[in-house]
Amino acid sequence: MKKIFSLMILCISMFTFAQQAKLPFTGHRSFDIMEGYSGTGTPHYYLDVKKNGDVFFGYVQVNQANQKETKEEINAGKYAPNKVMKVHFKKGEETFFVKFDKNKIFMTDEKGNVLNLEGCCSAKESMDKDTCNCESELYQ
Repeated sequence: MKKIFSLMILCISMFTFAQQAKLPFTGHRSFDIMEGYSGTGTPHYYLDVKKNGDVFFGYVQVNQANQKETKEEINAGKYAPNKVMKVHFKKGEETFFVKFDKNKIFMTDEKGNVLNLEGCCSAKESMDKDTCNCESELYQ
């Protein structure tokens, strides 16, 4: 019985280690793909990768007019390399698709193609371009 129990513990440990080895990072990272809208305040988005592979997305937004803070966090599932994750925030009625690696996050369509939109340009870029790749560095 002890041998079976020890074997089970070993298998669980190996599976847990293998899962962790595939993760690009663990912990909290902030990102800024889309520019904010006048008066509403720019939402500050983040993702949090847990050691077990669960990925949480969230945001905090402070309305510039009345200083009201809105925040939400959702579980988007388990991480897998190049996996397109659906992020649906109920409060803001906002749904988007993303994929990420160790350093960057990309807003995509459902198939994983990186979007190229006007709202993804910074103020500096919008002077030179009509659209920009929807990507952001991940900040600690």
